[in-house]
Amino acid sequence: MKIIVLNCGSSSIKYQLFDMARKEVMARGIVEKIGLHGSFIKNERFDGDKVRLEGEILDHQQGIEYVLGILVSEKHGCLKGFDEIDAVGHRVVHGAETFNSSVLITPEVIQKMKECIDLAPLHNPPNLKGIAAMQELLPNVPQVGVFDTAFHQSMPAYAYMYAIPYSLYKKYSIRRYGFHGTSHRYVSKRACEILGTDYHSSKIITCHLGNGASVAAVKNGKVVDTSMGLTPVEGLIMGTRCGDMDLGAFIHIMKKEELSISTANALINKHSGVLGVSGVSSDMREVEKAAEEKDERALLALEMYHYRIRKYIGAYAASMGGVDIIVFTGGVGENGDITRAEVCRDFEYLGLVFDEDKNRGVRGKEQLISAPESKVKVLIVPTNEELVIAQDTEEIVQQLKIMNK
Repeated sequence: MKIIVLNCGSSSIKYQLFDMARKEVMARGIVEKIGLHGSFIKNERFDGDKVRLEGEILDHQQGIEYVLGILVSEKHGCLKGFDEIDAVGHRVVHGAETFNSSVLITPEVIQKMKECIDLAPLHNPPNLKGIAAMQELLPNVPQVGVFDTAFHQSMPAYAYMYAIPYSLYKKYSIRRYGFHGTSHRYVSKRACEILGTDYHSSKIITCHLGNGASVAAVKNGKVVDTSMGLTPVEGLIMGTRCGDMDLGAFIHIMKKEELSISTANALINKHSGVLGVSGVSSDMREVEKAAEEKDERALLALEMYHYRIRKYIGAYAASMGGVDIIVFTGGVGENGDITRAEVCRDFEYLGLVFDEDKNRGVRGKEQLISAPESKVKVLIVPTNEELVIAQDTEEIVQQLKIMNK
């Protein structure tokens, strides 16, 4: 089965084409600056062939048309025709309480997804545009939606509820949902596979650390808590997001600075976090370089960043009655040996013995970075959200074929 996985952003489309029978990626790429000046597509084929094409791309449908055109082109393609495409899997950011697993996309599902737009106004609309484009271009090909929030739907009410009037929860569905669910699901399962450990009897803390970052507590195969909330702002300090903050302080800033809602939203999403504290960058490599040069604000930003992650790990170990495995993933988690070392500092009381030599210099590969005698196993596991989407899509489409026989 050949499956296209799409991740549609407001002005971009990331895509991968999977051959599930051979368990390989046939092509991958990105469409950038949709609807903007300087639009382009970058495509890389499995054999290393790369191409960058520039031109006007007005909307998502046109972008997807170009992607399909490249995939079947004689020079850069890897398909003989569109009839080789068996299914399309879509990353969808927010599924609210409606979706706790991946689903076949139907008109009813699309309507439910539209009802979730209020909870993810920047993300769900472009996700829906990708679905609509594929319905137009490949009308007979089944499509599957895989939701960032779905994996976290196993959280108990005492973990996902906010202490606000219950009527507001019922009226507006205001609660903790969590994000990066596909990543947390993949790396938690993969860590157990690497260790030969039973997933359904393990206490796992997964740290997805990138420009956006979140931690999840996975107990016996189910998420019991996660750091992001109704939106991706809550929780850890991130590249440009503030993470946990006293709401009273936020209201105080809005009043003093006379901020509009949109400006205040930009403040906590785009101008805060590591960038806001350091004044250097949201890129951890640049902040670490400034810290090496004794930049005080860069040093403070890193200390705050590492401390917040440690605090969440400690809290989640307490909530699960211990921890067996800690997993690092995401751009910083996979590549940042300084971050991994600092986060794992002072966890001896949990039985964690960190191996500096195994950690040092490791970038983007699976690696055990705890010592053999460590009771808590610490691993780097590069995430593969696209593979999870493809696997879910394959499973749902196979079930559909069986039902239609």
